[in-house]
Amino acid sequence: MYELKVVTRFAAAHRLTMVGTKCENLHGHNWKIEVFLIGEKLDEAGVVMDFGDIKTRLREIIGRLDHQYLNELAMFQDRQPSSERIAAYIAAELRQAIQHPAVRVSRVSAWESEDACATFIVD
Repeated sequence: MYELKVVTRFAAAHRLTMVGTKCENLHGHNWKIEVFLIGEKLDEAGVVMDFGDIKTRLREIIGRLDHQYLNELAMFQDRQPSSERIAAYIAAELRQAIQHPAVRVSRVSAWESEDACATFIVD
């Protein structure tokens, strides 16, 4: 089994309703996103999937989040845009964007700071 990792970043604001915490105030983060893909076989070029293809698809997804107030976006209308949900959203969107039978998204980590992240593990 092979694992690929691509890292990207975006900046956005959000507000989390959690009684008694400072996260209830509007605030922003510079998120670091790590996406992991797995595959068992290499193609004729000796790769699981071209990194450029992954980055292109990921850039489109991140473009929907970058410099936005996440609470106002359709994908978070009925639920808070926590790091956990951001990771799950990116994983689901990337799974849809990569229609490759031998490659799948295995996990996505959304780092909201240098020392705190949430990881969504795809089953």
